[in-house]
Amino acid sequence: MTGTTLTDRAILRISGEEARPLLQGLLTRDVLKLTEDQPRWTALLTPQGKALFDFILWADGDDVLIDCEAAQADALAKRLTLYRLRRKAVIAREDSLAVHWSLAASDRPLDPRLAALGYRWLAPADAGDASATFRAHRLSLGIFEGAGELGQDQTLWLETNAEELHGVDYDKGCYVGQENTARMHYRNKVNRRLIAVPLAQADEKRQRAALPDLGLSIELHRVESLDPATLPAWLASAIKDQAAE
Repeated sequence: MTGTTLTDRAILRISGEEARPLLQGLLTRDVLKLTEDQPRWTALLTPQGKALFDFILWADGDDVLIDCEAAQADALAKRLTLYRLRRKAVIAREDSLAVHWSLAASDRPLDPRLAALGYRWLAPADAGDASATFRAHRLSLGIFEGAGELGQDQTLWLETNAEELHGVDYDKGCYVGQENTARMHYRNKVNRRLIAVPLAQADEKRQRAALPDLGLSIELHRVESLDPATLPAWLASAIKDQAAE
Protein backbone atom coordinates (compact mmCIF):
# COMPACT_ATOMS: atom_id res chain seq x y z
CA MET A 1 0.00 0.00 0.00
CA THR A 2 1.31 3.47 -0.91
CA GLY A 3 1.89 5.70 2.08
CA THR A 4 0.01 8.95 2.51
CA THR A 5 2.30 10.79 4.94
CA LEU A 6 3.71 14.14 3.89
CA THR A 7 7.09 13.85 5.57
CA ASP A 8 8.03 17.42 4.65
CA ARG A 9 5.31 18.74 6.98
CA ALA A 10 5.27 19.14 10.76
CA ILE A 11 2.61 20.02 13.32
CA LEU A 12 2.63 22.64 16.03
CA ARG A 13 0.03 22.60 18.80
CA ILE A 14 -1.18 25.91 20.21
CA SER A 15 -3.00 25.29 23.49
CA GLY A 16 -4.17 27.21 26.53
CA GLU A 17 -7.10 29.49 27.21
CA GLU A 18 -5.72 32.30 25.06
CA ALA A 19 -4.51 30.15 22.16
CA ARG A 20 -7.19 31.23 19.72
CA PRO A 21 -7.22 34.93 20.67
CA LEU A 22 -3.43 34.97 20.19
CA LEU A 23 -3.68 33.57 16.67
CA GLN A 24 -6.74 35.66 15.85
CA GLY A 25 -4.71 38.85 16.15
CA LEU A 26 -1.88 37.52 13.98
CA LEU A 27 -3.22 35.44 11.08
CA THR A 28 -5.11 36.17 7.86
CA ARG A 29 -8.00 33.76 8.59
CA ASP A 30 -10.62 33.84 11.34
CA VAL A 31 -9.34 31.42 13.98
CA LEU A 32 -12.30 31.87 16.34
CA LYS A 33 -14.58 30.24 13.75
CA LEU A 34 -12.23 27.32 13.07
CA THR A 35 -14.02 23.94 13.36
CA GLU A 36 -12.70 20.39 13.36
CA ASP A 37 -14.20 19.47 9.99
CA GLN A 38 -13.07 22.58 8.10
CA PRO A 39 -9.31 23.30 8.09
CA ARG A 40 -8.17 26.72 6.91
CA TRP A 41 -5.16 27.87 4.92
CA THR A 42 -3.68 31.03 6.39
CA ALA A 43 -0.46 32.99 6.82
CA LEU A 44 1.59 35.10 9.17
CA LEU A 45 2.58 38.24 7.28
CA THR A 46 4.98 41.12 7.70
CA PRO A 47 3.45 44.46 8.73
CA GLN A 48 3.62 45.39 5.01
CA GLY A 49 1.46 42.40 4.07
CA LYS A 50 4.17 40.12 2.65
CA ALA A 51 4.17 36.37 3.29
CA LEU A 52 6.46 35.06 6.03
CA PHE A 53 4.92 31.67 6.82
CA ASP A 54 1.91 29.95 5.28
CA PHE A 55 0.22 26.91 6.84
CA ILE A 56 -3.05 25.09 7.40
CA LEU A 57 -4.99 25.36 10.66
CA TRP A 58 -6.86 22.45 12.23
CA ALA A 59 -9.09 22.56 15.29
CA ASP A 60 -8.60 20.00 18.06
CA GLY A 61 -11.15 21.00 20.65
CA ASP A 62 -10.07 24.43 21.84
CA ASP A 63 -6.50 23.78 20.68
CA VAL A 64 -5.26 24.76 17.24
CA LEU A 65 -2.94 22.51 15.24
CA ILE A 66 -0.68 24.15 12.67
CA ASP A 67 0.20 22.02 9.65
CA CYS A 68 3.39 23.70 8.40
CA GLU A 69 6.65 23.15 6.55
CA ALA A 70 8.87 20.89 8.63
CA ALA A 71 11.92 22.98 7.68
CA GLN A 72 10.20 26.13 8.98
CA ALA A 73 8.45 24.71 12.05
CA ASP A 74 11.00 25.86 14.62
CA ALA A 75 11.27 29.33 13.07
CA LEU A 76 7.48 29.65 13.05
CA ALA A 77 7.23 28.54 16.67
CA LYS A 78 9.88 31.08 17.62
CA ARG A 79 8.05 33.88 15.79
CA LEU A 80 4.73 33.01 17.44
CA THR A 81 6.45 32.92 20.83
CA LEU A 82 7.69 36.48 20.26
CA TYR A 83 4.09 37.61 19.78
CA ARG A 84 2.75 35.60 22.72
CA LEU A 85 4.09 37.98 25.41
CA ARG A 86 2.13 37.12 28.60
CA ARG A 87 -0.83 35.43 26.96
CA LYS A 88 -1.85 32.09 28.41
CA ALA A 89 -0.88 30.00 25.43
CA VAL A 90 1.57 27.14 24.90
CA ILE A 91 3.36 26.63 21.57
CA ALA A 92 4.92 23.18 21.09
CA ARG A 93 5.69 20.52 18.49
CA GLU A 94 3.05 17.79 18.16
CA ASP A 95 5.14 14.77 17.20
CA SER A 96 2.42 12.16 17.73
CA LEU A 97 0.63 13.27 14.56
CA ALA A 98 1.59 13.69 10.91
CA VAL A 99 0.00 15.26 7.85
CA HIS A 100 -1.53 12.89 5.29
CA TRP A 101 -2.74 13.36 1.71
CA SER A 102 -4.51 11.29 -0.93
CA LEU A 103 -6.60 11.80 -4.04
CA ALA A 104 -8.77 8.85 -3.00
CA ALA A 105 -9.90 9.37 0.60
CA SER A 106 -13.38 10.86 0.30
CA ASP A 107 -14.10 10.30 3.99
CA ARG A 108 -11.42 12.89 4.82
CA PRO A 109 -11.53 16.71 4.57
CA LEU A 110 -10.71 18.33 1.26
CA ASP A 111 -7.67 20.57 1.09
CA PRO A 112 -9.04 24.02 2.02
CA ARG A 113 -7.32 25.77 -0.87
CA LEU A 114 -8.80 23.93 -3.85
CA ALA A 115 -10.85 20.74 -4.01
CA ALA A 116 -8.75 19.44 -6.91
CA LEU A 117 -5.78 19.21 -4.54
CA GLY A 118 -7.39 16.18 -2.92
CA TYR A 119 -7.93 15.08 0.65
CA ARG A 120 -5.85 15.98 3.68
CA TRP A 121 -5.94 14.86 7.30
CA LEU A 122 -3.91 14.43 10.49
CA ALA A 123 -3.06 11.04 11.98
CA PRO A 124 -0.02 9.10 13.20
CA ALA A 125 2.58 8.70 10.45
CA ASP A 126 2.64 5.67 8.19
CA ALA A 127 5.70 4.08 6.61
CA GLY A 128 5.37 5.76 3.23
CA ASP A 129 6.11 9.22 1.89
CA ALA A 130 3.67 11.01 -0.44
CA SER A 131 5.51 14.34 -0.37
CA ALA A 132 6.92 14.24 -3.91
CA THR A 133 3.66 13.03 -5.43
CA PHE A 134 1.65 15.74 -3.69
CA ARG A 135 4.18 18.43 -4.62
CA ALA A 136 4.02 17.53 -8.30
CA HIS A 137 0.22 17.43 -8.21
CA ARG A 138 -0.02 20.76 -6.38
CA LEU A 139 2.33 22.52 -8.78
CA SER A 140 0.49 21.07 -11.77
CA LEU A 141 -2.49 23.07 -10.48
CA GLY A 142 -0.44 26.25 -10.13
CA ILE A 143 -0.63 26.33 -6.34
CA PHE A 144 2.41 27.43 -4.34
CA GLU A 145 3.39 27.12 -0.71
CA GLY A 146 6.32 27.47 1.63
CA ALA A 147 9.29 29.74 1.97
CA GLY A 148 11.03 28.37 -1.10
CA GLU A 149 8.12 29.06 -3.45
CA LEU A 150 6.42 32.10 -1.95
CA GLY A 151 9.60 33.69 -0.67
CA GLN A 152 9.83 35.12 2.84
CA ASP A 153 9.20 38.87 3.04
CA GLN A 154 9.23 39.03 -0.77
CA THR A 155 5.68 38.54 -2.05
CA LEU A 156 2.52 40.33 -0.99
CA TRP A 157 -0.02 37.84 0.28
CA LEU A 158 -2.66 38.61 -2.34
CA GLU A 159 -0.03 38.27 -5.09
CA THR A 160 0.33 34.60 -4.10
CA ASN A 161 -3.32 34.12 -5.18
CA ALA A 162 -4.29 33.82 -1.53
CA GLU A 163 -7.76 35.32 -1.97
CA GLU A 164 -8.69 32.84 -4.69
CA LEU A 165 -7.37 29.96 -2.56
CA HIS A 166 -9.36 31.00 0.54
CA GLY A 167 -6.36 32.28 2.46
CA VAL A 168 -7.79 35.53 3.80
CA ASP A 169 -10.88 36.78 5.66
CA TYR A 170 -11.83 40.43 5.24
CA ASP A 171 -14.33 40.59 8.10
CA LYS A 172 -12.29 39.18 11.00
CA GLY A 173 -10.69 42.34 12.35
CA CYS A 174 -7.05 43.34 12.58
CA TYR A 175 -4.04 41.09 12.08
CA VAL A 176 -0.41 41.63 11.13
CA GLY A 177 -0.31 43.00 7.57
CA GLN A 178 -4.07 43.58 7.46
CA GLU A 179 -4.00 47.24 6.41
CA ASN A 180 -2.18 46.78 3.12
CA THR A 181 -3.92 43.48 2.35
CA ALA A 182 -7.37 45.01 2.80
CA ARG A 183 -6.42 48.11 0.80
CA MET A 184 -5.30 46.00 -2.15
CA HIS A 185 -8.54 44.02 -2.03
CA TYR A 186 -10.96 46.90 -1.77
CA ARG A 187 -9.14 48.98 -4.39
CA ASN A 188 -8.82 45.96 -6.69
CA LYS A 189 -5.07 46.54 -6.86
CA VAL A 190 -3.57 43.05 -7.18
CA ASN A 191 -1.28 44.02 -10.04
CA ARG A 192 1.04 41.00 -9.94
CA ARG A 193 0.45 37.27 -9.67
CA LEU A 194 2.64 34.32 -8.78
CA ILE A 195 2.56 31.78 -11.60
CA ALA A 196 4.52 28.79 -12.91
CA VAL A 197 6.12 28.88 -16.36
CA PRO A 198 8.27 26.30 -18.19
CA LEU A 199 11.84 26.52 -16.97
CA ALA A 200 13.05 27.02 -20.54
CA GLN A 201 11.07 30.29 -20.59
CA ALA A 202 12.27 31.50 -17.18
CA ASP A 203 12.77 35.19 -16.50
CA GLU A 204 15.37 35.47 -13.74
CA LYS A 205 14.27 39.01 -12.87
CA ARG A 206 10.82 37.74 -11.95
CA GLN A 207 11.81 34.33 -10.60
CA ARG A 208 11.01 33.26 -7.04
CA ALA A 209 12.15 29.65 -7.40
CA ALA A 210 13.56 27.31 -10.06
CA LEU A 211 12.35 23.69 -9.97
CA PRO A 212 14.58 21.73 -12.39
CA ASP A 213 13.08 18.35 -11.43
CA LEU A 214 9.66 19.51 -12.64
CA GLY A 215 10.90 21.82 -15.38
CA LEU A 216 9.18 24.84 -13.82
CA SER A 217 10.03 28.36 -12.80
CA ILE A 218 7.86 30.12 -10.21
CA GLU A 219 7.68 33.80 -11.09
CA LEU A 220 5.89 37.03 -10.19
CA HIS A 221 4.38 38.66 -13.29
CA ARG A 222 2.25 41.69 -13.91
CA VAL A 223 -1.36 40.73 -14.56
CA GLU A 224 -1.59 42.52 -17.92
CA SER A 225 1.29 40.42 -19.27
CA LEU A 226 -0.35 37.08 -18.49
CA ASP A 227 -1.84 34.86 -21.19
CA PRO A 228 -5.04 33.29 -19.76
CA ALA A 229 -4.48 30.22 -21.92
CA THR A 230 -1.31 29.40 -19.98
CA LEU A 231 -2.90 29.73 -16.54
CA PRO A 232 -4.75 27.13 -14.46
CA ALA A 233 -8.50 27.50 -15.00
CA TRP A 234 -9.21 28.67 -11.43
CA LEU A 235 -6.68 31.52 -11.71
CA ALA A 236 -7.63 32.56 -15.25
CA SER A 237 -11.25 32.85 -14.13
CA ALA A 238 -10.32 34.93 -11.08
CA ILE A 239 -8.20 37.36 -13.12
CA LYS A 240 -10.99 37.71 -15.69
CA ASP A 241 -13.49 38.52 -12.96
CA GLN A 242 -11.10 41.07 -11.42
CA ALA A 243 -10.63 42.81 -14.77
CA ALA A 244 -14.41 43.04 -15.20
CA GLU A 245 -14.95 44.82 -11.88
